[in-house]
Amino acid sequence: MARRLTPPHLRSLAERDPSAVEEMDRPDCDPEKLRRTYAQFWLINSVVSGWRRNYVRYLRPRFTSGRLNTLLDIGSGGGDVPRMLARWARRDGLRLDITGIDPDPRAHAFASSRPAVEGLSFRRAFSSELVAEGRTYDVVISNHVLHHLTGGEFAALLADSEALGSRLSLHSDIERSRWGYALFSAGTLPFFPGSFIRKDGLTSIRRSYTAAELAAAPAGWQCRQHHPWQNLLMRAADGTGR
Repeated sequence: MARRLTPPHLRSLAERDPSAVEEMDRPDCDPEKLRRTYAQFWLINSVVSGWRRNYVRYLRPRFTSGRLNTLLDIGSGGGDVPRMLARWARRDGLRLDITGIDPDPRAHAFASSRPAVEGLSFRRAFSSELVAEGRTYDVVISNHVLHHLTGGEFAALLADSEALGSRLSLHSDIERSRWGYALFSAGTLPFFPGSFIRKDGLTSIRRSYTAAELAAAPAGWQCRQHHPWQNLLMRAADGTGR
């Protein structure tokens, strides 16, 4: 019987590949493809990112009815995730003020160009700038940001989150796995023409962490897996992840 050989790109998933570069992170990438990528994020995030589950299970219980709640989205990109959260909170009768920050001028320009949503604003900034300003929020989140960061940036983001988030910090990211890679590769093959979604998504998986790797986060942080491809790195002020 012939031995089945594992393709090199799947063998490499045994270890994280921090040297892989996503096209949208290149300063000279095609601006039209980048615009289409931002415009299509809402679809891919609504399918694979699990933010409805995160909102119901982790965010909504931290919000208080009858008062203004605050949320910070770090690395908000095209702004689709905070728009979803604003819509769900409004539907639940919650007052929620959301700030989305991203240091990339291209992401900020795109997010700011979309139709305004009550209670949602965008700012071009690093989380460290908000810490220096002494700002705090009830909840701090990020979506698919962790795998973009260097080791030093990763540690700095967690430290900033501890300073900024008074109730909960929740960073959601892709989990590196062969199943996730194969499913994303096959599922996106016929879609997203003219954008970086498929190519960068596969690169993101190669750059991302396993749950075991995220378990080495500093004290107070915990990692939760949501199969088949999502990890949550969380820190709750009450010491629970509920």
